[in-house]
Amino acid sequence: EGQLVESGGGLVQAGGSLRLSCAASGFTFDDYGIGWFRQAPGKEREGVSCISSPDGSTYYADSVKGRFTISRDNAKNTAFLQMNSLKPEDTAVYYCASTPYSDYSRYDYWGQGSQVTVSS
Repeated sequence: EGQLVESGGGLVQAGGSLRLSCAASGFTFDDYGIGWFRQAPGKEREGVSCISSPDGSTYYADSVKGRFTISRDNAKNTAFLQMNSLKPEDTAVYYCASTPYSDYSRYDYWGQGSQVTVSS
């Protein structure tokens, strides 16, 4: 059974940075795309970024483009989301998820979530 574990969330002031990690186990990490999602209180979950494998093609939501960077280390079965210039509106629970589908139509495994809070 596949598993994803996020880490690296926390409280940061506006303008600050955080780096989220997503450690995978129980499946062949290289064969899966990775997506990052977030859900703020009272709002629907939204896609933030995703990265394919093995070519590493990336996608970013307009709201984070230029501020967030997604990456992955297949040797360590880990994906990352570097978040810079954080804004209060980035406050949310962040989740990573894995998908074997190149169109990202469905995600098989989800992490437990990591809280990111940005103070103004």
